[in-house]
Amino acid sequence: MNRDIDTVLEAWKQDERRRPLLIRGARQVGKSYTIHVFGQKSFDDLVVINFEQRPEYRACFDSLDPKEITASISILAQKDFVPGRTLLFLDEIQECPRAITALRYFYEQMPHLHVIGAGSLLEFALASEGLRMPVGRIQYLYMPPLSFGEFLDAMGEHRSREFIQKAPAAVNPAVHEHLISWVKKYMVLGGMPAVVSEYISSGNLNKCQQIQTAILQTYRDDFGKYANRAKHKYLQKVFYAVPRLVSTKFKYSRVDADIQSRDLKEALELLEQAGIVHRVKRTSGAGLPLEAAVKDRHFKVVFLDVGLMQNICGSTGDLLLAEDLMKINAGAVAEQFVAQELLAYQDSYQKASLYYWAREARNSSAEVDYLVACGPRVVPVEVKSGKTGTLRSMHLFLEQYTAPVGVRISTLPFHNNLPILSIPFYAIASLRERIEQAFT
Repeated sequence: MNRDIDTVLEAWKQDERRRPLLIRGARQVGKSYTIHVFGQKSFDDLVVINFEQRPEYRACFDSLDPKEITASISILAQKDFVPGRTLLFLDEIQECPRAITALRYFYEQMPHLHVIGAGSLLEFALASEGLRMPVGRIQYLYMPPLSFGEFLDAMGEHRSREFIQKAPAAVNPAVHEHLISWVKKYMVLGGMPAVVSEYISSGNLNKCQQIQTAILQTYRDDFGKYANRAKHKYLQKVFYAVPRLVSTKFKYSRVDADIQSRDLKEALELLEQAGIVHRVKRTSGAGLPLEAAVKDRHFKVVFLDVGLMQNICGSTGDLLLAEDLMKINAGAVAEQFVAQELLAYQDSYQKASLYYWAREARNSSAEVDYLVACGPRVVPVEVKSGKTGTLRSMHLFLEQYTAPVGVRISTLPFHNNLPILSIPFYAIASLRERIEQAFT
């Protein structure tokens, strides 16, 4: 299946000033598969070193000299290295920290050789104290699960995706319902490539849910790779709590009131490093950058993938039949979906971030689900059913910060009634373009 990151990789290949790439992202999001396809399609030769499967290759990096490294690999792999025509892919690179360090020397001494590294638990290797990081000599690229747009492509709904990207002002009701039905399917299946591939192959939801369960078990099995046995119970607690706490202010007491918050805090941070959990940071809407006014003590959380979230919560069957998506898990599934879309369409070269706004005052509390930066503007985004949801918090935000526009994401069709711009769930990819259009 094609991924949007393919175009980023192709641009990287053509860039004469490129640096070695490190692909970062949670396990099972498709990193290795994507790089394999890219290497086979765009290069004359692909040399793959998987340090987990072939640990003997670690000795090739006893030297940090790229010429010595490639000479050793050439003998072991029976491959030639032709700069500009060969891609060297170092998979599960976290198993060989010296290979990460060596990327600096590939950049400095063999800049015409294309080199990519990736790993399922790479974040922990990068955070280790003993690693000599090649700062300024490598480029990070972040890879999430399939976005809804990529999901449509994988399902053969190319025309649907093209239609959404054209940003029409009005949508035929039949087309609108068709696209909403695909949103529901995505909310059940999610964006994990193995699950989507199974649905394409068999159309069997039970098999898809079995694969989701297996992926979740893989994540649990990984606990032993980044935490000692004593901490596993805290990881388990947070792992299962986050899917049911999406859309609410995160409090450690809601995970388990009998466990000290410092233990749960560390567990949450470890799951963040693994890419399984994302923090939604509370910030002010006064201006950019949004990170500058973050309040660290106040945050929400979302899970890696809406399909995996649904699997843990066990509400998949209800969703396919639901007319109002906001009634599933009190709107948490819809808010998770929006979070994933907002994360998916951010710059691949930077770690994606999510923000929200809240005002806590007696008899006057308010909360806006997400804040996004759109050019010089801070734009509030609310996830609502459209038929029953109010926008009181949105209007309070617009008034307090004299913001020119707010966005409501719902099952309703497009509607521009400034200062409120209504966008259906399926069109989040074009959110920024539609905001710009509202001012023209």
